[in-house]
Amino acid sequence: MSSKKELILPGMPIEKKGLKPGNNVYVEGGKIYSPIIGLLDIKNNVVNVIPLKGSYIPRVGDKVIGIITNYSLYSWSVDIRSPYEAVLMAAAAFKKPLSRPTVPLNRFLDIGDVIVAKVKSFDLLSSPSLAINERGYGKVERGTLVEITPVKVPRLIGKKGSLINLIKKKLNVDMVIGQNGRIIVVGKDKEAELKAAEIIYRVEREAHVPGLTDRISKMLEEW
Repeated sequence: MSSKKELILPGMPIEKKGLKPGNNVYVEGGKIYSPIIGLLDIKNNVVNVIPLKGSYIPRVGDKVIGIITNYSLYSWSVDIRSPYEAVLMAAAAFKKPLSRPTVPLNRFLDIGDVIVAKVKSFDLLSSPSLAINERGYGKVERGTLVEITPVKVPRLIGKKGSLINLIKKKLNVDMVIGQNGRIIVVGKDKEAELKAAEIIYRVEREAHVPGLTDRISKMLEEW
């Protein structure tokens, strides 16, 4: 089936008719719905809704960058730039169980701390559940936090990572990219991190303009 795009509103039914649900949609009563405002995109019999702008809708397996907003006896609340506040359970934060379960969790992660996490579960009926007890996830110790519109993340990465690798190589920085539009930039100094942030914001502004990679390359060469 060829691609078809039309405006979709939350609660507006999309006739299923043998189509498979994709991104930003869910099935109820034999019909497909979207929890967000976006454009209907049908390709190869898979229904997706492309967000027009705004919030991040979690998907299981996504890498996200979150900010701790609260904690209780057994869990943390985490802002992931979504309409749904995420939860990080203590059991999903440590590779081994705590030897003293009564230790206040803010000794490990406190309000305002930044984490790189994986979306462990989410079904639109309950809060997204996160995990950081795998390699490559956990508390962010240093770097500059940058935020862009989540739908612009694929453009920042580029085809096969071409654009993001260009930025990293030219500025000698490393980056952790969250699907929720947050990026951690780690460089040899603050100047390199701020230059990378400037480039990232330009990519966000000009993502729709042809020739972006060439312009970014020229900008990097002039620095």
